[in-house]
Amino acid sequence: MSDAVIAFRLFLRPARERSLLRGHPWVYSGAIERIEAREDARPGDLGEIYAAGGEWLALATVQPGATLVARVLRFTPGPVDESWFAGVFARAARLRREVVGGDTDAYRLVHAEGDGLPGLIVDRYGEFLAVQCLTAGMERLRPAWLPALAGALPVRGIVARAEKAPREPAAAETETLWGEAPPGEIEVREGGLGFVVRLAAGQKTGLYLDQRENRALVAALAPGRRVLDAFCYGGGFGARAAAAGAAAVTAIDTSAPALEQAAANWRLNGLPAERLRMLREPAGAFLRRTEEAFDLIVLDPPAFAKEQGRVERAARAYKDINLWALRRLAPDGYLATFSCSQHVGIDLFQKILFGAALDAGRPVQWLRRLGAGPDHPVQLHHPQGEYLKGLLLRAGEAPRDHGSGSLGAGAA
Repeated sequence: MSDAVIAFRLFLRPARERSLLRGHPWVYSGAIERIEAREDARPGDLGEIYAAGGEWLALATVQPGATLVARVLRFTPGPVDESWFAGVFARAARLRREVVGGDTDAYRLVHAEGDGLPGLIVDRYGEFLAVQCLTAGMERLRPAWLPALAGALPVRGIVARAEKAPREPAAAETETLWGEAPPGEIEVREGGLGFVVRLAAGQKTGLYLDQRENRALVAALAPGRRVLDAFCYGGGFGARAAAAGAAAVTAIDTSAPALEQAAANWRLNGLPAERLRMLREPAGAFLRRTEEAFDLIVLDPPAFAKEQGRVERAARAYKDINLWALRRLAPDGYLATFSCSQHVGIDLFQKILFGAALDAGRPVQWLRRLGAGPDHPVQLHHPQGEYLKGLLLRAGEAPRDHGSGSLGAGAA
């Protein structure tokens, strides 16, 4: 595929080009005056964007009829072909060589808008790449980007994962796009440990790459402490904590396959079985019923608000789970708490945690703001790209009467 066909011309309403001139890559339907389309135009095809006065602004993939109509690939004229993609991938790979430590072979290679490729996510797991196409536009451009991606790193195979975008058509099932099909399980390295990854199944493969640096932080705090890894999934936080010398780890998830994978990672690294307790139940239910105290709690729940209309309900859920976590912290215990809900910003998340601390009735220190590692870059002019946010908190003395039993240091 040498040059993708320009199938659309989008003309903006007067004075609606400002965000594009500032480098924001999205165009919403309300900004568009009219769309001109070729007879053979299909959703996801390329389109040129013009200001109301006729000035050329950008080249984008176009999804007519959607709220988010256009996602910009280029702010300068030129082709969107294999050579262009090769240049983008080369810059992305160079960044990862500079910012990702040598103790891992699992990281994000392409982070959609963060790397200038809206709708495309590429993760490296050892000798394989896992791709997510989140838009019809990137699906349409596959003949151009796939050979460029195959040449970006020396890998054995590239697989497309089946996760779909909520609003746009994308790949319907997992398939091998290039090279060898990955085995059912592969082993990757992080922080001196091995982790089992399943590229053909499982949410986020069982290893949340965006949490790599936060797992290292938890490991640094873990020696001698009783750790609760809530929403543990593949058990990455717990395994890193145990390897660093945690006294005990409790791993909780509602998914049996997730707990099986966490147990496999524990065995793979020869971690002491007597220091691990695994529970299959909702984390919130456990925190309500237990009277144990933990020195270090990690809360990494799934997105409670995948749509803007669910933010209020999500805020209540985040407050509840953090309230009970704060109640279960031993004096001077640490809480690493996260939200991956894109629609819950850091300011709102901080307010939610303030309310939880107030209701928990104990002083709380905010030590550090947390987020994804530098292999998940965010463009300054596209703050919507920052989806993972978190805080590291430290709780003071527990209140004498919190309504759920003693939380003194010896409660465990």
